[in-house]
Amino acid sequence: MNTKPKRRILRKSVTSLLMINMLCLSIIPALTLAEGQAVAAPSSKTTAVAPSADKLGLNVKSAILIEATTGQVLYSVNGDEAMPPASMTKMMTEYIVAEQVKQGKLKWSDVVTVKENAAKQIGSRVFLAEGDQHTVEELYIAMAIASANDATVALAERVGGTEQEFVKMMNAEAKRMGMQTAYFANSTGLNVGDMPEGYRPENPKETGMSAKDAATLAKYIVTDHPDFTRFTTMQSYKFRDRDKTPLVNLDWMLEANKSNINFKQYAYPGLDGLKTGHTENAGNCFTGTAVRNGVRLISVVMGTDANSQKSRFVETKKLLDYGFDNFEVKQVVAPKTTVKGAEKVSVKKATNTDVSVVTDQAVSFVVQKGADLKGIKSTVKWLDKDKLTAPLPKGTKVGTITYTYKSDNSSAPAEKTVNLITAEEAEKAGWFKLLLRAIGQFFVDLFNAIKNLF
Repeated sequence: MNTKPKRRILRKSVTSLLMINMLCLSIIPALTLAEGQAVAAPSSKTTAVAPSADKLGLNVKSAILIEATTGQVLYSVNGDEAMPPASMTKMMTEYIVAEQVKQGKLKWSDVVTVKENAAKQIGSRVFLAEGDQHTVEELYIAMAIASANDATVALAERVGGTEQEFVKMMNAEAKRMGMQTAYFANSTGLNVGDMPEGYRPENPKETGMSAKDAATLAKYIVTDHPDFTRFTTMQSYKFRDRDKTPLVNLDWMLEANKSNINFKQYAYPGLDGLKTGHTENAGNCFTGTAVRNGVRLISVVMGTDANSQKSRFVETKKLLDYGFDNFEVKQVVAPKTTVKGAEKVSVKKATNTDVSVVTDQAVSFVVQKGADLKGIKSTVKWLDKDKLTAPLPKGTKVGTITYTYKSDNSSAPAEKTVNLITAEEAEKAGWFKLLLRAIGQFFVDLFNAIKNLF
């Protein structure tokens, strides 16, 4: 029996199958996506080691230090524990009133008529009487620099109708901001029992807030209302023409106080806010913020010596010194940067199906001075590619990339997520090109089906 023809037929069959496999592999498009890829960064020969935060010697119940743009925590002691914040509560009242003005729902020149609840407030106040009239701005200044409870309630009632309706707004904002422990019983930070009878909430729960939540709130203020310093840096303010003495800013650490004989020993370079607080239960508290060389830090101290107003400023200085002396902000990724491994995304029905992709904004982390960034990693997450169909305008979001950095002395990594956007317009292809593309895809699918038979 002659087997040579059969061998030739077998060789041809094997060769044909190999040709089909090679053809399939050459036609099938491939798109490589980056997941968990380390970001290359210049290394540093020397790394500065910051002194241990435990050696700061803070005399507080809780404290925290964050960088204002990233929210990155640089130091924390009991930072997540809810405590009475006293008048630091007023930061939320300040934020909401400023938002009302920003949104056009309120004007600084609007006149507010004082009601009974405001007139009956105790503690820090400007002695408003029922029926008194003052502008929103006048009351805001009294609240911001002198922590006036009566001015605060007058503003809360102007915005919310009643103080308790305003409190609902405060708690809703706290939830929106991601504050984990914050609960507000009133607009001032007073104990519920110190509120005027008839105006106390049905729920006896007291106002509480962690140092981390206070720092979060402060971050929203400095970010959403960068003009906050127009009020917080006022050293004094004459509330009424008839007043013999002006209101004095309770923030002794203002940089402007360096020429004030009473407060110059506490004046801190770059400090321009933010809010003090004091009750017997809370002790002395302070949310401070200062900026140097373009870096803004936010510090919170709670539960310092209740019998010493200066204690909150002494402890704040330790925190801010630690931050400015040992940390700096470094940019990891510039805006509109192409990410290695995620340079393009496939867009259906586009003239060019592979569309270039870039980041939509810069990414920065706070690091120890002199540290390198070789430990930073990134993770890409694409949107559902089935929904990416031309036409797409330039700047369309197609995914996100999350950068993660963990320093040697931090307990948790810092994360920053930015969007991946199209760097060019994805125009829709003409019908003829789409037809040819469909025909090509048909043969790819056909070859794949044949390949899978073997």
